[in-house]
Amino acid sequence: MSLVLQRIADTRQALVSALADRNWEAVGELDLACRACMEDVMAEASLDEDALRDNLEELLHVYRQLLEVAMGERQAIVDEMSQITQARNAAKVYHLFG
Repeated sequence: MSLVLQRIADTRQALVSALADRNWEAVGELDLACRACMEDVMAEASLDEDALRDNLEELLHVYRQLLEVAMGERQAIVDEMSQITQARNAAKVYHLFG
């Protein structure tokens, strides 16, 4: 396996671990590393296309999972903020009439 393909596989595994830990800072850093890997892929002329396709499909699967989890986390934050706003408004009404 070429060095570029190995870097993609290693970065993908690190992304899976960071996602499992909900370590968003690491996810951001690894996303930048993925971008660098893609630049290296474009510069490398002699890659096994089948292995590259397999690696990129697996990486795409991880990114789909990442998007699903991030959207779920975002929705949880929106729901929590809505509950806080409702509680704040209820407290204002309570103090107004209490």
